[in-house]
Amino acid sequence: MQVHLDTDFAGDSDDACALAMLLGWPAVEIVGVTTNLDDGGTRAGCARFFLDLAGRTEVPVVAGSETSLTTGERFASTYGDARCWPASVVAAPAPPDAALDLLQASIDQGITIVAIGGLTNLARLELTRPGALRDAPVIAMAGWLEPPVAGMPPWGPEMDFNTQCDTHAVEVVAAAASLTLVTLPAAMHAHLRGRDLPRLRAAGPLGDLLARQSEVHADDIGTAALARAHAGLPDDLVNFHWDPVTAAVAVGWDGAVVRERTLTTVVYDGVLRFTEDAAGRVTSVVVAVDGPAFAALFLERVEGIARR
Repeated sequence: MQVHLDTDFAGDSDDACALAMLLGWPAVEIVGVTTNLDDGGTRAGCARFFLDLAGRTEVPVVAGSETSLTTGERFASTYGDARCWPASVVAAPAPPDAALDLLQASIDQGITIVAIGGLTNLARLELTRPGALRDAPVIAMAGWLEPPVAGMPPWGPEMDFNTQCDTHAVEVVAAAASLTLVTLPAAMHAHLRGRDLPRLRAAGPLGDLLARQSEVHADDIGTAALARAHAGLPDDLVNFHWDPVTAAVAVGWDGAVVRERTLTTVVYDGVLRFTEDAAGRVTSVVVAVDGPAFAALFLERVEGIARR
């Protein structure tokens, strides 16, 4: 199976975890990586380094949109953070439409788009080339339909960064593509835990980098305190496997429950919500995830990189 990864790489560490998992997944070929919310190609430079470290120099990486279509905001990455990347990582800017060209080529071939960041690149493609996304298969880490179960953080749709960073982009893509939403309340049950880190570090240079970056991210956002405050989270929580779960769903993992919903998008007080609406579009929605099974699968796939 072929996939195209559209990502805000070098932000949360789970983007790198998702890319690594796909690299180690048998019979999966990554045909291209495009980065969004990428200020000066810094995210693309980090993705290029990551792929080279995995020995996958043939995978093209193209820097895409730099700012949110909705607000014009720029978003900082971990580029230049010595805790996460060596000094040898260099930015890789690209011409404005190069990412759109690579996305268009993948869509024209019927390749599944795995969207694990803002939907800015995809929206720009549709806006500049109307009809480009018509029925294109897009599996997106986005959506907050149901509240989390008891014991989990009582967050709401405002915590869905991939949606809220560029709400106009989401509106455009939701109206055009064949969309699957991997919702956050579902993916919240898949965890990277402290007990997983020794095995991750032992999985070669790429696994060691993932472990280090995940620990840095956990320290920066206070994951340990979050876990102590909510009984539904493991005591040794390092991160949520938001993006790796999305990538797994895209390549056919059977540990997710998917339901069809008829949805529309509504923006209220600046927050976009997906809501049930008979006049909306039929959308596939991941409503549950086998978290423990996924955690084991993730480690197996990262360990498989060296074998591949």
